[in-house]
Amino acid sequence: MYWMDIASALAAQKHCNSPVVTASVDNISFENPIRLGNVVHIEARVTRAFNTSMEVHMKVWCEDLKKQMKYKSNEAYYTFVALDDNNKPKAVPELIPDSEEEKRLFDGALRRRQLRLILGGKMKPDDATELKVLFTKD
Repeated sequence: MYWMDIASALAAQKHCNSPVVTASVDNISFENPIRLGNVVHIEARVTRAFNTSMEVHMKVWCEDLKKQMKYKSNEAYYTFVALDDNNKPKAVPELIPDSEEEKRLFDGALRRRQLRLILGGKMKPDDATELKVLFTKD
């Protein structure tokens, strides 16, 4: 998890070209264990930029060198806030998704953000317009 935080912070810093601080970490559930001696590969990319925060999606892959087998260990979402020279939140550049996968992650990011804000007590469920659509009929 320490490596995941570092990898995702690097992706966020590269996007906004400034220091960042971890704001939240979504549920991390391991599909497969990382065993001692396995090689670990972490893919981290910014999926959406909001005002001062960015969501970063990670996939963690492992390689068992003895068995010559690669497998997925887990994936997670982290949120980072960009900091200015006075360690205050600063605006981040817009993210424009290109591929279908990037667009899918981008579109889901607003729902995931609203859920995080509700769980963190920073948004009322009634204000979560993107989540309401999933649970109400027209």
